[in-house]
Amino acid sequence: MNASSHDPNLATADPELAALVNQEAQRQRECLRLIASENYVSRAVLEATGTCLTNKYAEGYPGRRYYEGMDFIDPIESLAITRAKELFGAEHANVQPYSGSPANLAALLALCSPGDTILGLSLPAGGHLTHGWKVSATGIYYKAVQYGVRRDNHRIDLDEVRALAREHRPKLIWVGHSAYPRTLDFAAFREIADEVGAFVAADIAHIAGLIAGGVHPSPIPYADVVTTTTHKTLRGPRGGLILSLKKHAKKIDKAVFPGLQGGPHNHSTAAKAVAFAEAKTPEFRTYAAQIVTNAKALAEALRARGIDLVTGGTDNHLLLVDLTSRGIGGRKASSVLNSCGIELNANSIPFDPRKPFDPSGLRVGLAAVTSRGLDASHMPAIAEWIDRGIQGAVKLDQGGNDGFIAEIRGQIASLLADFPAPGLS
Repeated sequence: MNASSHDPNLATADPELAALVNQEAQRQRECLRLIASENYVSRAVLEATGTCLTNKYAEGYPGRRYYEGMDFIDPIESLAITRAKELFGAEHANVQPYSGSPANLAALLALCSPGDTILGLSLPAGGHLTHGWKVSATGIYYKAVQYGVRRDNHRIDLDEVRALAREHRPKLIWVGHSAYPRTLDFAAFREIADEVGAFVAADIAHIAGLIAGGVHPSPIPYADVVTTTTHKTLRGPRGGLILSLKKHAKKIDKAVFPGLQGGPHNHSTAAKAVAFAEAKTPEFRTYAAQIVTNAKALAEALRARGIDLVTGGTDNHLLLVDLTSRGIGGRKASSVLNSCGIELNANSIPFDPRKPFDPSGLRVGLAAVTSRGLDASHMPAIAEWIDRGIQGAVKLDQGGNDGFIAEIRGQIASLLADFPAPGLS
């Protein structure tokens, strides 16, 4: 009996699962992926994620582990730390968080005590669950106060942030978002925080790649702690990262381990190191700039077709479509668009009259399609497909036919055939 029969590959060991993985890869090749949280990683990142490093436990930190056999794990994590610090110009980096939400919890555990007041952007205004929303642990174990956006232009209301900070004297102020299409003013938040003696925590999960690429201001000069995912615009593996001032380093590290996590995922750590190196290249800076160019071009093309956008446009990688005037909810529209080969998500808009599970908006992100090489010249076609899909969804609700779905899907597949998906070709 040969060795392969004792150690079969995935297709042999579990053909059912292998078939599903292959089908997902095919879907990623053929669909227009516009989910703002998603991207395509490079083949190098994929390879690092799938290495034998997944076999190794490594509780603790380089030079201070609870297991033996760290001969190569310590240098790998140290390399990731060094690259993260150099990429963002940070004094300290912890590369162990499993994802963005654990990173945010670790920041709170390090700098606050249960019951302390925290201030963050509300979820309906574009914030994240872990900035103190009531269903999150951050809203259960901390006294969370939420700021919002202005009703007239849907921009963050810094006057409200200052007034709430003066009234509630928070221990920590979050600045960051999951669905806000404009530039964040980190300096203004630092000024407000200094006035009330608060820490500033910047959650840059969505814009980390834009910051690394030099097309969005960095929070590093202003924030006590910076948290992020390593996927999304940064184009790394699914994982998290915490950057901080050196004076907070010990508290941050203790909050991650042993405060919240056990052994780090060494295969993800290695893939993060690869992604940090890729993000330092001139090619990545060009990529980051192209994301913003594409987002602005798509915003212009959608507006030209009479589609309303929250804030009227975008400064970053994402934009929010307001479907109110189209007479359809985001859930139905996103489902039909997905059938057309356009993958995005329903999303609440500021002051949304509809319920969160079926909101009035769509969130659109440009990071993944930009990774495939699409540029501003392709955005009018994408806007047309989105518009036709929305119109078709409305007609379906009124008893119309679905012939448009196959037509749009075929046109998208034809376009994408000339733009191979990174890591999947």
